[in-house]
Amino acid sequence: MDDVIRKGQERLRNLLPGGFGSAKGLILIALAAIVVWLLTGFFRVQPNQQAIQLVFGKPYGGPVDPGLHYNLPAPIGHVVIVNVQDQRRTVIGSRNAAGFNRNSRATSSENLMLTGDENIVDIEFAVLWQVKDVFKYAFAVRNGEDTVRAASEAAMREIIGQSNLQYAQTEGRTKIEQDAKDLLQRILDEYGLGVRISQVQLLRVDPPQEVIAAFRDVQAARADKEKKINEANTYRNQVLPRAKGEAASIVQKAEAYKAQTVARAKGDTQRFDQVYQQYAKAKDITTERLYLETIEDVLHNMNKVVVDKNAAGPGVLPYLPLPELKPSQPSTPSPPRSNAATQGGTQ
Repeated sequence: MDDVIRKGQERLRNLLPGGFGSAKGLILIALAAIVVWLLTGFFRVQPNQQAIQLVFGKPYGGPVDPGLHYNLPAPIGHVVIVNVQDQRRTVIGSRNAAGFNRNSRATSSENLMLTGDENIVDIEFAVLWQVKDVFKYAFAVRNGEDTVRAASEAAMREIIGQSNLQYAQTEGRTKIEQDAKDLLQRILDEYGLGVRISQVQLLRVDPPQEVIAAFRDVQAARADKEKKINEANTYRNQVLPRAKGEAASIVQKAEAYKAQTVARAKGDTQRFDQVYQQYAKAKDITTERLYLETIEDVLHNMNKVVVDKNAAGPGVLPYLPLPELKPSQPSTPSPPRSNAATQGGTQ
């Protein structure tokens, strides 16, 4: 090793006969320093990044794409590299942050917000965002992440201030997330930050720890209320169809009775009109026919005795009951039987 060092020193003396203090030595040292300084200007941009080249503090050219590039080294030149493809996540109101102590109480108030119904809500939400304009993000504001965090808190406070606590905890979460995202995007566009808000996620929407027990009692009471309402609706859905079916059945029966009665009345009317027309043509004949048909109906099922006034003796004529000679048939209900006397034949 000593021989190697000694040989190297001898070669260096041969290159610099006057030593490092000579003019030639100083020039070589200066040239070597310049070469090393220039070599520090190389930089690499990763696939998810973009770079901005600065010369004397001013950018020149457009965003630098991924790859190996060169820029004048400091202090003349400078390179700003920004991650533009990866999605960033900023959480506001987290209990695991430095602003919370061991008792889960915040030393800052970013997690406590006032609702539209004058309640305090303990809220935690996350903002997903990424850089869309590297020049604006690098030069529009001093600290882009802090600006996104402050603007996110302001936007969420405004949206929560227009919503009720119950609404924010239940069906309003999706709308609150969308409204907060739109408002935050407008605020950051006004700032010229050059970022795109991908999503706002509500992670926790709870009442403060001091009143959470009472709030849970209120929630249980509301759940019981909804349960009773659902049971009443179920009973109504069971009773109403049955009642409607019975009502429809009664209406149908009434309609059928109505149709039957109307049809019978129309038939009787038509028969009466036909009889009246015949009566108008031959009153005597029609009157006698109606009388005979009526007497036939009346005397059809009665015992009959024929009395002849002109006959000698009691006047009672022998009567052969021809209908009784027929084979017996099942009896049918008939009106009470009575005796009818006909004098001198049918009158």
